[in-house]
Amino acid sequence: YIWIHGTEPEPLLRSKTRIIKDGKEPEIWGFDGSSTNQAPGSNSDCVLRPVFVCPDPLRGGDNILVLCEVELTDFTPHPTNTRAKARLLAEKYADFAPHFGIEQEYTFFQNGRPLGWPATGFPEAQGPYY
Repeated sequence: YIWIHGTEPEPLLRSKTRIIKDGKEPEIWGFDGSSTNQAPGSNSDCVLRPVFVCPDPLRGGDNILVLCEVELTDFTPHPTNTRAKARLLAEKYADFAPHFGIEQEYTFFQNGRPLGWPATGFPEAQGPYY
């Protein structure tokens, strides 16, 4: 079971392992939210709701990864559950086609310096190294 916890400003991933009988689907499972910045110690129960299951590429075999949303004990989305907020917006704007782009940049190095840079100093802005 994998979920996003409540650390700010950047949340981290948390996980815990559960053994599930063959042929059974992952079920709702609880956890102590006080250790993930999602609940006070005096009222620490939180809920993990499975939303996506896929084979575990590292352990292989019948092992699976279970991605979860965090909920409160009344099964409403936890305040840190940004997936629930995104789902509501996706439903609200379902008639629109999303437009987005993903960009990933790489830097090649040669002799400890970015490829295309002069041997000493720095290149001009937006030089041949870009």
